[in-house]
This record gives sequence, structure tokens and C-alpha cells, in this order.
Amino acid sequence: MAAALSRAPSGTAPRPDDDYDYLFKVVIIGDSGVGKSNLLSRFTRNEFHLDSKSTIGVEFATRSISHDGKIIKAQIWDTGALPLLLPLPLVLPGQERYRAITSAYYRGAVGALLVYDISKRLTFENVERWLKELRTHADPSIVVMLVGNKCDLKHLQAVITDDAKSFAEQNNLAFIETSAMDSTNVDVAFETILIEIYRIVTRKTLDPTGDNKPGVPGGSRIVLEPAAGGKKKGGCC
Repeated sequence: MAAALSRAPSGTAPRPDDDYDYLFKVVIIGDSGVGKSNLLSRFTRNEFHLDSKSTIGVEFATRSISHDGKIIKAQIWDTGALPLLLPLPLVLPGQERYRAITSAYYRGAVGALLVYDISKRLTFENVERWLKELRTHADPSIVVMLVGNKCDLKHLQAVITDDAKSFAEQNNLAFIETSAMDSTNVDVAFETILIEIYRIVTRKTLDPTGDNKPGVPGGSRIVLEPAAGGKKKGGCC
């Protein structure tokens, strides 16, 4: 079920949730159990459920942020239990039906959080396959951020941060470690990707040649370390 939370500029009255300047669709992908749904609920509702079960199908929620005097509304989609599709002819029986769902899930997305669990190495090893699927089904100019979730489990860390940084650098991705449980960097992750999309969209408006496409600025990576302790004018979906 969709939820909405609008953030108004300091000193101004809150704006209605349907009053925004830009609407961006962002998808969250990664293995089951890495915390995608809790990242979504933490950002949009400031909630965390330790005993949450795997999401069945697809759900989305919304939240608006203020930047540069504009209201940016994020429509965030969570894959839930949508399986990582294998390339043909390795598709397992019954997975063909998910291809139509996958296509619809990625359609119109301008940003993606690619999530793994820092305490489970396999979820990081599968990131490359998720990224390949993303590149196959989504717009090639989509802005992607690699997210190492559950950084509150540093004592169980199975994925070295430098390994994740290296992968992000090699694939021109932004990178951050988060914790949906204690809120570490959750807002930073979503706001960073939304502001980057906004920056690119407004830059393209000023540069009608279209040479500037969504991506990491200057072809370099954005590395964010864990933190211590509308007016319907624009949009992509």
C-alpha cells in the first residue's frame, strides 16, 4: 500500500502531497532478505519491522523532499520477492511469467538502489547479475547507487567495504552503506540519488543537445561513508 510523507521547506506551510515540481520513479532491487522493504518503510514512513516477512509481488510508496526551492516527489518501487531472472535458455519453469512483471517494474524508472546485505557475501556476489538485469530492462541512462545495507551488523560483516567501493567504481555507481534498523544513511541514500536525478534533468533542460545523461558526475563515483553515531511541471513517470 502506498504511503506518502512530504517535507516542506523551513518556515513554509506543508504542501499537499499531490503538489510537486518533479516526479521520479526509483526502484529498489537485490536479493530477498537484504532489507529492501525496510529501507522503503524507513524512508517513507520512518518505520522498521524486525520480523517483517518477504514482500510478495511489488509494492511502492512515495515521499517528497525539498531541494533548490523545488518539491521532488519520489515514487519508490520495491521488488519484494520478484526473482532474479536467469538468462535464456537458463530460465526455470514458471519464470517466464515474471518477465512481463519485470518489464513493467523497470518501465519509467530513472533511479535504482542496488542493495546487498553486508553480513551475507552471496547477496553481494549476486549484485553483478542484478546490475545486468537492470541494464537489460531499464533505460541505459538510469542513475544507480550500490547500497550495502545492515551496517549495524559490522561484527558480522562478510563484505569488505573496499570491495564494494571497488565494484562501484568499476561500474560507475554511487556507493553507500546503510542501516534501515537504526536509520544510518537511509535518508542520505534516497535524497542523494533524487538530487542527482534532479541535477541531470535540469541540466538537460538547459542543454537541449541531450549530451548529458543521468549518471555519476564526471564519470566518477560518489562514495558516501556511513554517518557518525506539485505543481506537476516535470517528471519521468
